[in-house]
Amino acid sequence: MRRLSVFTSLSLVFSIICFLLANIASGAMPPNIIIMLMDDMGWGDLGVLGQPSKETPNLDAMAAQGMLLPNFYTANPLCSPSRAALLTGRLPVRNGFFTTNAHARNAYTPQEIVGGISEDEILLPQMLKKRGYVSKIVGKWHLGHRPKHLPLKHGFDEWFGAPNCHFGPYKNTDRPNIPVYNNSEMIGRYYEEFEIHRDTAESNLTQIYLREGLDFILRLNQAQKPFFLYWAPDATHGPVYASKKFNRKSERGRYGDAVMELDYSVGQMLALLKSLGIDNNTFVFFTSDNGAALISGTEGGSNGPFLCGKETTFEGGMREPAIAYWPGHIKEGTVNFQLSTVMDLFTTSLAIAGIKPPNDRMLDGLDLTPVLLNNSDSLKNRPVYFYRGNELMAVRLGQYKAHYWTWSNSWEQFKTGIDFCPGQEVPGVTTHNQTNHSLQPLIFHLGRDPGEKYPISVLSKEYLDVLKAITPIVQKHQRELIPGVPQLNMCDRAVMNWAPEGCEKLGKCLKPPESNPWKCVWPH
Repeated sequence: MRRLSVFTSLSLVFSIICFLLANIASGAMPPNIIIMLMDDMGWGDLGVLGQPSKETPNLDAMAAQGMLLPNFYTANPLCSPSRAALLTGRLPVRNGFFTTNAHARNAYTPQEIVGGISEDEILLPQMLKKRGYVSKIVGKWHLGHRPKHLPLKHGFDEWFGAPNCHFGPYKNTDRPNIPVYNNSEMIGRYYEEFEIHRDTAESNLTQIYLREGLDFILRLNQAQKPFFLYWAPDATHGPVYASKKFNRKSERGRYGDAVMELDYSVGQMLALLKSLGIDNNTFVFFTSDNGAALISGTEGGSNGPFLCGKETTFEGGMREPAIAYWPGHIKEGTVNFQLSTVMDLFTTSLAIAGIKPPNDRMLDGLDLTPVLLNNSDSLKNRPVYFYRGNELMAVRLGQYKAHYWTWSNSWEQFKTGIDFCPGQEVPGVTTHNQTNHSLQPLIFHLGRDPGEKYPISVLSKEYLDVLKAITPIVQKHQRELIPGVPQLNMCDRAVMNWAPEGCEKLGKCLKPPESNPWKCVWPH
């Protein structure tokens, strides 16, 4: 029986390799790749995953025609590190998107951040150039806003979007409004040329991002060139927004309006692929950067049955909606419970393109093509690591998750009304002090207890068996881990978006203050 299993596994690997190599050998154009990354959208926001309003018909149809991955995770419960992980295939603690200013703190790239994605990191679009891909990012970048950190310096050929979140509006005195770029030059700013009406939650940005995506697909198809489209709209990040057509249409309020418009946009792009006859040569993956921001209240999403949300390493902060779509290659209507992560998209995209991953660095992403193309369980024993800043907080193996540290947020922050787990306090679990459980980790069975409410008794045989299985994996990971150089330690108001490239043409340059750097303070 074991021989048969080995033979079957080898046959599976060989069939995938033959499929990919056949495309290369024949000179056929490699498959197009589209990654749709939402912002703060929760696992429970899709109808197919149980949202009762059923307002995502296009995403639900995408899942019915592709593969749903209910056990898909981000690499960090905050936007910037998770995006860096996607594009590098590496944990944020390796690629530098973390801070050492304080223990286990989430850090990101606000305007005052000095750092950004390191030039030593290899991003997915840089690798895809080896097979002639043209790459475009539409929407939010969030890997640094200084010139050396922007997308066109890291492999992307085109960009339409912004380097930061759409916070604002600002008065352009102590803080400038965020610029919107077309390739390497700004063409306006949020709340100015690109309006976001905070009072009505109305903006045309998602429609603009949709048009940019559709135009790119049309142009590259006409040019007969393989393309990589990284579509990263941010409408579901607070302050949420939707265009007039979708405003006040959802039963879920403003956040639901934003979700409905994003769902519509996904449907438009998939319909275009089909009308062009390239849907069977285009791999599409839909997911989110982190869990829903429950702190946003009525402007936040749903994490379904899972505990807490964005900023935490509980399930609600890091388990994401995920759909893979590739007609003719991914069997429609499949559900695969393989543990998988946003970092796998790096390695999987390279495999689909027929490109070997870089061998000069540690990659955390695995190639999911056996799972996607053959519904295999060959990766079933892979662990998933849950980091918060520079600390390994938890590890999942199979159905079990072991918490080595717990922390929602500090008492000081909690008492000001900042609550990452509203209505979900679990004594001894959602702690407001950083609590070290390393000597006796809290272990949950996520099949029986997806809400992480009932730790398994430390006296039980089940607990001891799980601990025995997980401990050597954690020890090996920690022993072999070589952290990158932290990029999110220093802040300086002088580096804000005062005078981006192109501001002269628009008369939009602002005078920066004198440089006065300080160590960034990350409260969470």
